[in-house]
Amino acid sequence: MLKTITPEAASTLLREGGAMLVDVREPDEHARARIPGATNLPLSRLDEADLAVHEGRPVLFHCRSGARTQGHAARLADKAGACEAYVVEGGLDAWKRAGLPVAEDRRQPLELMRQVQIAAGGLVVLGAVLGATVSPWFHALSGFVGAGLVFAGVSGTCGLATLLRAMPWNRAAERATA
Repeated sequence: MLKTITPEAASTLLREGGAMLVDVREPDEHARARIPGATNLPLSRLDEADLAVHEGRPVLFHCRSGARTQGHAARLADKAGACEAYVVEGGLDAWKRAGLPVAEDRRQPLELMRQVQIAAGGLVVLGAVLGATVSPWFHALSGFVGAGLVFAGVSGTCGLATLLRAMPWNRAAERATA
């Protein structure tokens, strides 16, 4: 299991100890907001990555809130090998609250999962409002979206995310980070 480290202590270790900072979020999240100097290594590609470049230096892992890094601590510890490794407590959110530097690019689209949440929530509300005011048949829209979310959770495949990923604003962002 990995030890946790506060954002302030992590910043000191990065500055003085030459630690390697690894952002385990997806590239679209990393492109919008990141800790300067962090290497992006998404959990979805963790198994194919090589962290040998850390050359025995401490490795610090972070995500947005700390939940993903804590949830995958065993995998991250395996990836770090025998070197000293930590999870940044509270992730990027705590880093920001501590007043530490963050590079943000507001021109990048919202993270894909936030886009899915906004679109799905909007469609459910639309179906409910139209069902109450126009025709009860519009409630089927809310049911369809709910069924799609259940399917996404069970299968790990989200049709709405696939559709949104193909939108022009997301394709342009993907080309920019590649």
